[in-house]
Amino acid sequence: MNYIIEKDRTVTVQVVNAFVRDGQGGNPAGVLLDADDLSETDMQNIAAGMGLSETAFVSKSVTEGFKLDFFTPNRRIAHCGHATIASFSLLLQEGRVGEGETSKETVDGPRKILIKNGKPFMEQLAPSYQDATAWDGVTIEDVLTSLSLTKEDLDPRAPPSRVDTGNGSLQIGVRSDMILRNLAPNQEAIAKISEALDLVGFYVFTTDRAATQNDAAARMFAPAYGIPEEAATGMMAGPLAGYLHDRFGIKKPSFVIEQGGYMTPPSPSLLTVELDLDGNQIRGIMAGGEGKVMDRRTVSF
Repeated sequence: MNYIIEKDRTVTVQVVNAFVRDGQGGNPAGVLLDADDLSETDMQNIAAGMGLSETAFVSKSVTEGFKLDFFTPNRRIAHCGHATIASFSLLLQEGRVGEGETSKETVDGPRKILIKNGKPFMEQLAPSYQDATAWDGVTIEDVLTSLSLTKEDLDPRAPPSRVDTGNGSLQIGVRSDMILRNLAPNQEAIAKISEALDLVGFYVFTTDRAATQNDAAARMFAPAYGIPEEAATGMMAGPLAGYLHDRFGIKKPSFVIEQGGYMTPPSPSLLTVELDLDGNQIRGIMAGGEGKVMDRRTVSF
């Protein structure tokens, strides 16, 4: 009897750091262009092989500029901010896009992309808010315990809130740099709360000037998606800008948010968020930053 042994297929995936600061730091995402012939299983296996928080697969779209599929090492995700910035930074570098407007097709519908001064910005929906009184089976105390915080540690201007601009995030303001730095996240508890509230994860931040001279410094935890901590998260920085505008009363059209500085080792990242305002009403959000190719990896799947 003859046996045919099929060799594993291989692909070369670019590693692009999104939201870099002065060409350094940022959050690495895998980006694979021309992914049209890959199945969902293929993409999941490649993402697992990459081992990064997210890998983006870019293919042709009938209705939009490009189709983007996003996978963490263990599941598909509807949107990913840093992988979007990474993808369009690579497309820009390869001359497939230029300054101006294009778009991405996702499993959750189309989103506008704007290339502005060599930096991609991605569209998010206007924020919707769900406060603790509407959380099903989760309390503020549960959230505090998962981070080893007390109520006195919270910024008094607004309580934690679930904010959604396309993905759900829990926005949690704390009083100081020291409190943010010394968080002790219980990853299992955060994952359980995230599943209960349909969150990608927690975004804990401070506006303390000891932490940042920009608008906020933040940390992101998404263990439900296999991400203990992430260096830059556009889909959480966008909701934070809306939260600062609507709940903290910081009435301005753009925000700059730092992330990644508290990680070990640090990976400083800079995220810019621009609000589309009609008076005081947010109609939409554009979050963006700079991306830089750092590496390439060959993955078998």
